[in-house]
Amino acid sequence: MYSVLFDIDGTLVQTGGAGKNAFAAAFAQLFDVVEISNNVQFAGRSDRAIALDLMGLHGVEPSVENWQRFVDCYLEQLEISLPKCEGEVLTGVVDLLDALQGIEQVQLGLLTGNVKSGAAHKLGHYNLADRFAFGGFGDEETDRNAIARVAKAQAQAHAEGDLARTMVIGDTVHDVVCAQSIGAFAVAVATGGATIEELAKTGPDLLLEDLTDTEALLTEVMASDRREVKFS
Repeated sequence: MYSVLFDIDGTLVQTGGAGKNAFAAAFAQLFDVVEISNNVQFAGRSDRAIALDLMGLHGVEPSVENWQRFVDCYLEQLEISLPKCEGEVLTGVVDLLDALQGIEQVQLGLLTGNVKSGAAHKLGHYNLADRFAFGGFGDEETDRNAIARVAKAQAQAHAEGDLARTMVIGDTVHDVVCAQSIGAFAVAVATGGATIEELAKTGPDLLLEDLTDTEALLTEVMASDRREVKFS
């Protein structure tokens, strides 16, 4: 079984800033923060890491209670924000998902910094929610590599132990690094958080402008089955 793990924001969809707007609205409502700091990086990081950094910068106690209050409010604000923002499913995504789902020995999952319910809101809004059966999310972990380990463990469990290879597809340097940390085939796509040049420096196995030309990606996935047969 080949498990293909997708990042969400900047890889599958662009939400038009819905997530960041929901963060800002939640901090305003809960903690009276008029404007969240621009000194916190969002791209490629977990929601928990972002929220805790913002709490620290704005003098909010980074307690478990405040984290849970934030998550509940953020999810409410995200539902409001998604329809208001001009987002889209990125070019080539649906065709790629269709192609991968047409390969018998492939399973699709998520490796994202979004909290699990936030991921469901975003994917549901763009009619992609039923494409993914498992994943690693940003509810508990602040480190992207830790989320990658969770995603791979979930992939192993979903494959009932028959997991030969793993691929991670993402748009930031964090996606490439976390893919490498779990021994996955790293696909970097320059549709969101980083340029081609920035992504190239991390040494991905495959570097793409976008997901419209995926011949090499699909070749890698299908070749895996042949490798497993050859060396079994």
